[in-house]
Amino acid sequence: MPREERSRSHDRKLPVLIVLHQERSSPGRVGQMLEEKGYPLDIRRPVLGEDLPKSLRNHAGAVVFGGPMSANDPDDYIKTEINWLDVPLKENKPFLGICLGAQMLVRHLGGKVEADREERTEIGWYPIRPTEHGRLLMHWPKMVYHFHREGFSLPNGAKLLATGDLYPNQAFRYGENAWAVQFHAELTRAMMHRWVVHGAHRFVLPNAQQGREHLEGRMIFDAPLRAWLSDFLDLIFERDQRAS
Repeated sequence: MPREERSRSHDRKLPVLIVLHQERSSPGRVGQMLEEKGYPLDIRRPVLGEDLPKSLRNHAGAVVFGGPMSANDPDDYIKTEINWLDVPLKENKPFLGICLGAQMLVRHLGGKVEADREERTEIGWYPIRPTEHGRLLMHWPKMVYHFHREGFSLPNGAKLLATGDLYPNQAFRYGENAWAVQFHAELTRAMMHRWVVHGAHRFVLPNAQQGREHLEGRMIFDAPLRAWLSDFLDLIFERDQRAS
C-alpha cells in the first residue's frame, strides 16, 4: 500500500453507532456534525428489527436518540435496548443518550423515569443552568429545546451537569464516557418544522408551548445551542484524539 494510502487509512475514524426509533427518524445535526468531524455513521433502528452490535470494538462510540415511546414501555425492543447499554458501559466507549436515550440509560442504571406530579411537560424552549461540574467542562446555552412528557432521576454515581426549573435533571455524566441530555440540540430547521406539524396535538398538554413559540424561539436561541452541540460532541468523542 502506498504511503499516502496507509496514512489515510490510519487517520480514518471508526464509525459512530446511531440508534434511531422511527422509520423516518434522522440523526439531524448530530449526524451532520459527526460526519464533518470525520466519523462515518452506522445507523440502526431496533424498532424495525435491526440488531445492535454485541461489541463496540469496531465503533468510535454510540448515540441513542429520542422517540415518541417511553423507556417504561413494555415492548421487547425497549427492554433489549436498555439491556444493551451494558455494552458501551462495560467497554468504556463514548456514549450519548438524547431524551429517550438518556431515559434508557437512567433505567439501565437503576433510576426512575416518570412525569412530575402534575404531569407537566417540557415542549418548546426552556432555560437550563449548568452545575459547577458542568461549568468546569464547557460553556452551556441558557435556553434549550425540549419535547418530552417525562423526566428522570439522577442515577447513583452520576454527576449532574445541568439543571432546569420543572425537571431538575437535564444533563449528566456517568463514569468517564457516558453522557445524557434531556433536551434536543440535534434538530435542523426542517426537523423542527416536522415536529411542530406532527406533534401539534401535544401542544394542549400542561406547560407545553404553541408551535409559533417553537419556531420564534429557534430564531433567538438556536445559534448558541448549535455551537454548544459541536463542542459537546468534541468533549464526548474527541478527547482521546486530543490526548494522543
